Amino acid sequence: MAQHFSLAACDVVGFDLDHTLCRYNLPESAPLIYNSFARFLVKEKGYDKELLTVTPEDWDFCCKGLALDLEDGTFIKLAENGTVLRASHGTKMMTPDMLAEAYGKKEWKYFVSDTGMPSHPGKYYFYDNYFDLPGALLCARVADSLTKQNSGQKTFDFWKDIVAGIQHNFKMSAFKAYRFTTAWNSSSSCAIHIEKKNCGLYFPEIKRDPGKYLHSCPESVRNWLQQLKSAGKILLLITSSHSDYCKLLCEYTLGDDFADLFDIVITNALKPGFFSHSPSQRPFYTLKDDEEQESLPSLDKPGWYSQGNSAHLYELLKKMTSKPKPKVVYFGDSMHSDIFPASHYSHWETVLILEELRGEEGEKPEEAEPLEKKGKYEEPKAKPLNTLSKKWGSFFIDSVSERENTEDSLVYTWSSNKISTYSTIAIPSLEAIAELPLDYKFTRFSSNSSKTAGYYPLVHYTNGLIK
Repeated sequence: MAQHFSLAACDVVGFDLDHTLCRYNLPESAPLIYNSFARFLVKEKGYDKELLTVTPEDWDFCCKGLALDLEDGTFIKLAENGTVLRASHGTKMMTPDMLAEAYGKKEWKYFVSDTGMPSHPGKYYFYDNYFDLPGALLCARVADSLTKQNSGQKTFDFWKDIVAGIQHNFKMSAFKAYRFTTAWNSSSSCAIHIEKKNCGLYFPEIKRDPGKYLHSCPESVRNWLQQLKSAGKILLLITSSHSDYCKLLCEYTLGDDFADLFDIVITNALKPGFFSHSPSQRPFYTLKDDEEQESLPSLDKPGWYSQGNSAHLYELLKKMTSKPKPKVVYFGDSMHSDIFPASHYSHWETVLILEELRGEEGEKPEEAEPLEKKGKYEEPKAKPLNTLSKKWGSFFIDSVSERENTEDSLVYTWSSNKISTYSTIAIPSLEAIAELPLDYKFTRFSSNSSKTAGYYPLVHYTNGLIK
């Protein structure tokens, strides 16, 4: 494989939407996501009201790359060899002695060493994006609450309620304010039913004040997208967000003419299944007024579609480029949904958007404001989720004690190993490369180079922190 990667060599450039083309104001969006789930659990499922109260310090628990054991409520951070670096039961961190007793130096029970990937996905959940992280804090606090209520409880069954909260807040119909349906009765008269949607807290709040939660796209990135099109590249937008929410995000961040930037837009893509499932399992659907219509046996022309699969998409790309093997690169923020499946199943080049590359030490905290000056209903501010967690340490690297009376040694995390294995390169944002020439040669990750070779800008570690 070539040592370098260049956008000029690609025929097709694809993008995820959330946290890739559309960047969120994380200190505002994190409490919104947390509260959308916490209120559902308290109101609909009877959980303790203490879940509704979050302090600024609580947000330090959030860290990408953690796995939640769904049976016992334990969170773990893995080394690249599958051993456990740190762990907590709920939000309570395990001491080194507790960690050694529970896990020792063995591979985690769900880790499969021959593939380097966890197995039995129904037994755990990995947190790898900024939509997920507030849910990690909530699940940890749920485990705390249940442990407090039932002293000595070792197993839990709260995950089904978390899934119900996801369905309530993010189902396809949740964005719409109303849905109109018609029905004919036995006397052949028509009745119109108005079903109120606009479900949950998340979508209504984003629609009410998008500027609070979304960053507008820098002009340099818009110009870069235009430059890619002018260079003859086919541009794709592939998002798991539904059509109506996709339009809101794109119109705010990219402008009302955003659709002119893309040759093909695919919403409700249901990633990672978009890449891993067969065409018969995931057909494309046409859209009308943001509602899915007929399924398609194949994809024959550019346009706006829902669901689908990468195999049929690639056949269309062959026709559009007149090439038997067009080269595709896909930008995304999630290893689970974007990078791993696009690389492993579709053999596309992949660019991971990793805001942690902005620096892990974080910004200087704002001076605390007296409580009496704060609004009565003001939500607690979350720490930026892309900054270093004091509890969990670096997303990229951590230290382990080899034996007594020796200095700790640094090891790569499971997450950083997956980045160097499945990403072509990793960047902090699109803005970081938007002003580079299209033929700029990035050093790619490869088995023949260091694990940091593919980061742009190039990084190094100091005291376990990325610089």
